[in-house]
Amino acid sequence: MSKTKSTKQIEEQFELDIYPRREVVIVRGKASKLYDDKDREYIDCASNVGVSNIGHANEQVATAIHEQYLRLANCYSMFYNDIRARFAQKLVEIMPHFNNNGNKNGNGNGNGQLSKVFFCNSGSEAVEAAIKFARATTGKKQIICAMRGFHGKTMGALAATWGPEYQKPFMPMLEGFVHVPFNNYDRFEKSVSDDTAAVIVEVVQGEGGVRPADKEYLKKLSQFCRAVGILLIVDEVQTGFGRTGKMFASEHYDISPDILCLAKSIAGGIPMGAVVCKEKIIVPKRSHTSTFGGNPLACAAALASIDFIEKENLVERAAELGEYFIEKLSEIKSPKIKEIRGIGLMIGIELTEKAGPYVAALMEMGVIALLAGNFVIRLLPPLVISKEEIDKVVDALGDVLQEQED
Repeated sequence: MSKTKSTKQIEEQFELDIYPRREVVIVRGKASKLYDDKDREYIDCASNVGVSNIGHANEQVATAIHEQYLRLANCYSMFYNDIRARFAQKLVEIMPHFNNNGNKNGNGNGNGQLSKVFFCNSGSEAVEAAIKFARATTGKKQIICAMRGFHGKTMGALAATWGPEYQKPFMPMLEGFVHVPFNNYDRFEKSVSDDTAAVIVEVVQGEGGVRPADKEYLKKLSQFCRAVGILLIVDEVQTGFGRTGKMFASEHYDISPDILCLAKSIAGGIPMGAVVCKEKIIVPKRSHTSTFGGNPLACAAALASIDFIEKENLVERAAELGEYFIEKLSEIKSPKIKEIRGIGLMIGIELTEKAGPYVAALMEMGVIALLAGNFVIRLLPPLVISKEEIDKVVDALGDVLQEQED
């Protein structure tokens, strides 16, 4: 009789070998902690790549999911639905509002405001929808993207994503995508043509190394798009819902997107994505739909998650703790640290050598971190992380970098 197979053996037998795996089996989580099958505790500074902004095992979200599932889990959008309606309204209410000059105001919605929602299931799907909506609205094809930008791996989103390592196995790419250097306004303007439908940009490049946009760059880019009628698509899949110390990172820059892409932390860990558009975005009926998009279960989770963010002041907490985190990190004395950059609780530590060994060493010390390219350690802790836990992470980083140096 054969022995019972381990989780690792089962996954390796039955799943495609696509993901680079770490030698740990995560089985549960609570707040900012994760636990493996040996009950070892880890401080989570990955948040499932930015998903778990409100932490793990949130009881408020769990209750909302349980109650909604017993009531109605799925409802295709050919029918109206009460929970979906409530969440669409709530999502629009928390959008940053701007006047037609791109300046903030507190007034309601209208042609100059993000006021219409399309629901889907992931960040890649949100970007796919945004690309299609931009082409449908303008009748044009070209989409201008940024080098080092990451927008997902479905075929349209992949064409917008920078990097031959992602694109090469699936060539040829969808036509019409042009990549220009991030934070280089002149190169952007020179890439514009009569066939330019939109520009898509991350406010902070996540996978590209935790690189915040320059304020002047985004301001000029936004003003140019508005002046000539190019649509501005802002990808806030990773930066949304308090991560950067604002509900949405766009608020740091006072830019006025025409289309905003959201996902990851929108629903407390339940798969969900959304595209929020201005009134001028026109999409023909039945041209783009989603079977599970806006299902009541995800909408109930999202309502509960946003309610928790607001009641617990997690946006303000992210701003405060982000400053504290970066201040503590800056005290680490190691020649391996080239630069520390970030905004809120989205932090990158660029090293002078490959960061992979340091991320592995951190996990051995009970801290789960991410990579952002080959040389950057990325920290995306849940917004509920404590100062004491941050101190432990900083101590672990200091020890790891010093040990590696010695």
